[in-house]
Amino acid sequence: MPAFTPPGAAPRDEERRLYWAVMDSWTIARAELTHLAKQPAMIAWGLGFPIVSVLLFVYVFGSAMNVGPGMDYEDYAMPGMFAMTMAFGFMNTAVAVVVQKDRGVTDRFRSMPMAPSAVVAGRGAADLLMAAVDLTVMALLALLVGWRSDGGLPAALGAFLLLILLRFSLTWVGVYLGLLVPNQEAAGSLFAVAFPFGMISSVFTPPELMPDWLGTIATWNPVSATANAVRDLFGNPIPTGGSWVEEHALLMAVVWPVIITAIFLPLAVRRYQDLGR
Repeated sequence: MPAFTPPGAAPRDEERRLYWAVMDSWTIARAELTHLAKQPAMIAWGLGFPIVSVLLFVYVFGSAMNVGPGMDYEDYAMPGMFAMTMAFGFMNTAVAVVVQKDRGVTDRFRSMPMAPSAVVAGRGAADLLMAAVDLTVMALLALLVGWRSDGGLPAALGAFLLLILLRFSLTWVGVYLGLLVPNQEAAGSLFAVAFPFGMISSVFTPPELMPDWLGTIATWNPVSATANAVRDLFGNPIPTGGSWVEEHALLMAVVWPVIITAIFLPLAVRRYQDLGR
C-alpha cells in the first residue's frame, strides 16, 4: 500500500522539474552574461552598430529624405531604427551559438544533468537583457539627436515592450540558425538573410514610396509592423498607404512575434536535442 503524503508536504515531480528548468536556464544566462562582460569588443560592436546607423541615416542621408509634408525625418526614422536594432540582434545570437557549438561548449552543456531546454532558454534570457541595454543606448542617442516621444509615458513604455517582444521572438530564429549552420565560416552567410529582412521594411522610408511589389513585401515585414506600431505609440508620424496591415500595425506587432516564437522556439529546442544524433 503506497505511503500517504499530506497535501503540500512535498512538491510534485512536475513542480520540481519546472523549478530546476528555471534554475538551469538562469545559470546558463548568467554564464552567457559573464562571458560577454569579459569581451568588451563584442559589447562595443553591439552598441556601436546602432550609433553608426543613426549618424549615417539621420545625418548623412536624412537631409535628402522626404517622408511627408511637414514631417521631420528623425521623428520618422528613430522609431524604425529601434525596430531595426532589435531585428538585427538575432544575428548576434546566431553567431554566439555557432561559436559555442564549434568550441565544444554546447556538447559539454548537453553532457550535464540539466533540463533539455535550459541552454536555449538561458540564451534567450541573456539576449533579452542585452537587448534592453541596446534599446536604452538607442533611446538616449535618439534624445540627443532631437527625437521626442509625444505619446505619453504609458504609451512609450508599451512601445518599448513591443520592441522587446520583437527581439524575444527573433532570438529563437537566431538560436535555430546558429544550431543549424555547420561552422563559424558558414555563419557569415546569415548576414545575407538579416540585411534584407531589416532593410526592406518601413524603417527608413514608407513602403508606398517603393515599387508596388517591393512595397508589398516591406508592408508585410514583421519589422514594419513593429516600427509603425511604436511610431503610433510614440506619437511620431506614420505615413501609410492605407493597407489593412498598416492600419492594424499594433495588432500585427503582437501577432507576428507570437507566430515567429510558436514556430522557431520548438524548432530551436528540437534542434538542440538532436545535436550529435
